Amino acid sequence: MNKTTTEAIELANGLTRELYKIEDVQIVVCPPFTVLEEISEVIYESNIKLGGQNMHWQDSGAFTGEISAPMLKDMGCEFVILGHSERRQFFFETNETVNKKVRAALKHNLTPIVCVGETLQEREANKTFDVIKDHVYNSLIDLSEEEIQKTIIAYEPVWAIGTGKTATPEQAQEVHQYIRELLEKRYSKEVAENIVIQYGGSVKPENIRELTSKKDIDGALVGGASLDVKTFADIVRNTSLKKGA
Repeated sequence: MNKTTTEAIELANGLTRELYKIEDVQIVVCPPFTVLEEISEVIYESNIKLGGQNMHWQDSGAFTGEISAPMLKDMGCEFVILGHSERRQFFFETNETVNKKVRAALKHNLTPIVCVGETLQEREANKTFDVIKDHVYNSLIDLSEEEIQKTIIAYEPVWAIGTGKTATPEQAQEVHQYIRELLEKRYSKEVAENIVIQYGGSVKPENIRELTSKKDIDGALVGGASLDVKTFADIVRNTSLKKGA
């Protein structure tokens, strides 16, 4: 919940100027619903794609204050973030509602970026893998092999979001590897190897290269650092291109 229309346009213009030469890193911005149309125009024909921060699972109806997949598509969105820890924490979203949203996104050819991750209390209680397994399996339950391959997973340790704390590259890699193992058990080794798994949690220009140099970390879901043109542009430029991530 950041940026007025004027501020958002200024930020998007800055990113298009800073990042227009980048061809081997996929860049997506997910601004508030109130500025989607304006930002869509700013980044039109650029190398930056557009996404929404959330959506309802129904196409329309009496759901005051909600946004649907067709509305996001109409604004030019190609991606949508679902099940973000803040949605789960403050708005009581569950694996069941996230799963409904994932299905709706895929139905309308939106790429869902599905967030999973544990709280500090869960990590300290050695429940990290239990939480990740629950989020991965139940947020993505009953997706076909074709559907899961159109999905992005973002591991965001809740204890590292906006706190200045960051999971070490080794901690993040451990969980990313575990997510791939879960996907291999449910689908296949090929699916597990090819699905994009991002890391989110106090990502900065100073740590992005080391994070994305790890075998199973394919990119980043950037929060607070995306609000500053130079900082976000430096994160993109510093991303490891080990796999053309």
